[in-house]
Amino acid sequence: MIMAEFSIFPVGTGESLSPYVARCTKIIEECGVKNQLHAMGTILEGSWDQVFGVIKRCFEELEKDCPRISLNIKVDFRKGESYRMDAKVKAVLSKI
Repeated sequence: MIMAEFSIFPVGTGESLSPYVARCTKIIEECGVKNQLHAMGTILEGSWDQVFGVIKRCFEELEKDCPRISLNIKVDFRKGESYRMDAKVKAVLSKI
């Protein structure tokens, strides 16, 4: 299983990016991959093919009408583990 944090947005389309983020968020929700949206991006959890398939679909969606796109991806892999996204947050909160 991998967790991938990514942000994708067009460059040069104005100040507000929420319409583009909403388009990608809809794709993510339709794919059924475990996810968590936050202020600076989205975290996905699943197999390599699932996660990168979603990121590819988001890219293809924005590519339709955005001549320039910024995409940042950070990946964490751990064999045999799943639902790490929730467990990592709970582990930190339990220590506060």
